[in-house]
Amino acid sequence: MSTLLRGIIPPLVTPLLDNNTLDTQGLERLIEHVITGGVNGIFILGTTGEAQSLSFNLRIEMIRQTAKILNKRLPLLVGISDTSIVDSIKLSQIAYEVGADAVVSAPPYYFATGQAELAEFYESLIPQLELPVYLYNMPTHTKVMFSPDTIKRIAADNKVIGFKDSSANGCYFQSVMYTMQDHPDFSFFVGPEEMMAEAVLLGAHGGVNGGANIFPKLYVDLYKAASTRNIEEVQRLHQKVMQISSNIYTVGSYGSSYLKGVKCALSVLHICNDFIAAPFNKFGDEQRNKIRAAIESLDL
Repeated sequence: MSTLLRGIIPPLVTPLLDNNTLDTQGLERLIEHVITGGVNGIFILGTTGEAQSLSFNLRIEMIRQTAKILNKRLPLLVGISDTSIVDSIKLSQIAYEVGADAVVSAPPYYFATGQAELAEFYESLIPQLELPVYLYNMPTHTKVMFSPDTIKRIAADNKVIGFKDSSANGCYFQSVMYTMQDHPDFSFFVGPEEMMAEAVLLGAHGGVNGGANIFPKLYVDLYKAASTRNIEEVQRLHQKVMQISSNIYTVGSYGSSYLKGVKCALSVLHICNDFIAAPFNKFGDEQRNKIRAAIESLDL
């Protein structure tokens, strides 16, 4: 990528008809929806995209269909996280062939790795990739957290162009930004939307926020308010984001409530199907009605 990426990059859900069938029409509606909302790029096959629940062939189809629909209108980031370095390289190659702009990689997530092993893994992986790389910190799912010094070591390779943090640890995120302050061409993105505006006010470049699937303009407007330091507007819009977090992501009190809530909301808005890949199931009527009421109460 020739310029530093900034703004809102929704981690796109993967619309499904069943466990191995992509909802292609829903995907097209979703992409047009977020583009209309003014987002600055699209990230597929992340946690919100259920990548680790999808077959390898379905992930390939998601890459190809997204690139075809998007047609270079926005930067496309593709998740290549896998327990197999071979499959990560294969996914990256497909992303390169369809014209994606960068790949996103979280650490292998089955065996716990130490910091030296983590650095060595990326020092092996990155030279085998055709595209620039964003590192993805997701410690609740991978059992390891990139230390700031490990990030700096890996980023000695100039193909590493940014970092997405989903730890929800503001002190950690600031320590990474401090450690990397001599890399002005390195992007910092935060996953948890509840802290996106705060992170941008303190120097981050944007958010990779799941709620931007549902209400892209809200998150774009919040990012713009934070980047221009319009604190009154930040406070007003942040309240809406907290409503979404409190009333959509908590329905049912499941560990999967966030993902179920996002997909259910998109279905209520007639954007895409709400089928969720195994081991999860979509919401029933009672929870769906709560999601509908939460959407209506937002008045967006």
